[in-house]
Amino acid sequence: MFGALLVLLLVVGGTGFRVWQVARADERRPVDIGVVLGAAQYHGEPSEVLEARLDHALELYQDGLVDHVVTVGGRQQGDEYTEAQAGKKWLVEHGVPEGNVVPVDVGSDTIGSVRAVDRLADRRGWETALIVSDPWHSLRARTMANDVGLTTWASPTRSGPMVQTREIQFNYVLRETAGLLFYRLTHAPAEVSGFGLG
Repeated sequence: MFGALLVLLLVVGGTGFRVWQVARADERRPVDIGVVLGAAQYHGEPSEVLEARLDHALELYQDGLVDHVVTVGGRQQGDEYTEAQAGKKWLVEHGVPEGNVVPVDVGSDTIGSVRAVDRLADRRGWETALIVSDPWHSLRARTMANDVGLTTWASPTRSGPMVQTREIQFNYVLRETAGLLFYRLTHAPAEVSGFGLG
């Protein structure tokens, strides 16, 4: 009994450490695409969470690390815009040529989003990607993207509401640890609704 509990603690603790470790790293490098995972938008205007991700993707584009930015995310009932469309609109307004932003208007969870991006990448001949999301979401998103066949690294945001306080950071490390363990056991999504984790 004690041995099983010890193994469980080691697995949970080790996973939590990896979530924290990847959150602190930035694996930016030249790749085919930057992938901005969706978060809430309001009438075509990104939420603070989504804007922080878009601002980071804009930096990657301006630094010449990505030629194309893929924005992902569907719409809630009654929305005029999808998260992907709102993301594209923001990037174009901030200087990225329209032809260099590709919206993928599907995905209500991370695994659905990365599968849709992988299908797009196959059609376009893209093989490598930087995932742009919140720091705590990076390991799970990167793991899922690699599992579906896209060679992926994580380049998380360093601004926005997800990184404002130690308490927020600790809560999201716990949530993402649970989400990643659930995914590894089931290969199904374990989304945290209402908190901007796409």
